[in-house]
Amino acid sequence: MIAHVVLFRPRADLTDADRQRLLDDLTAAVAAIPEIRRLRIGRRMVHGLPGYEQAMHEDFEYAALMEFDDVDGLRAYLAHPSHAEVGRHFIASAAAALAYDYELVDVADGG
Repeated sequence: MIAHVVLFRPRADLTDADRQRLLDDLTAAVAAIPEIRRLRIGRRMVHGLPGYEQAMHEDFEYAALMEFDDVDGLRAYLAHPSHAEVGRHFIASAAAALAYDYELVDVADGG
């Protein structure tokens, strides 16, 4: 499985309408691109326990995890016009962002 992982900090002046437009674009991309197997998005939670939270020097408020069966599925997503639309709003909305792709294995399956 290929995971496309995005960490995102929105601009401070981002309006609710801009946030909704970005979410709508993501939803449209999932509907339009059959290679996307799953999209999960969420807001960072802070639990306050001592340790690794304090070691994080940069805060990314949101994360998105998109799953694909293989690298061809990821490439199809990246080349799709819906991805271009998400990308335009994403770049305009971000104060900071990271995006990486990982090939993941299920350790329980002996991977």
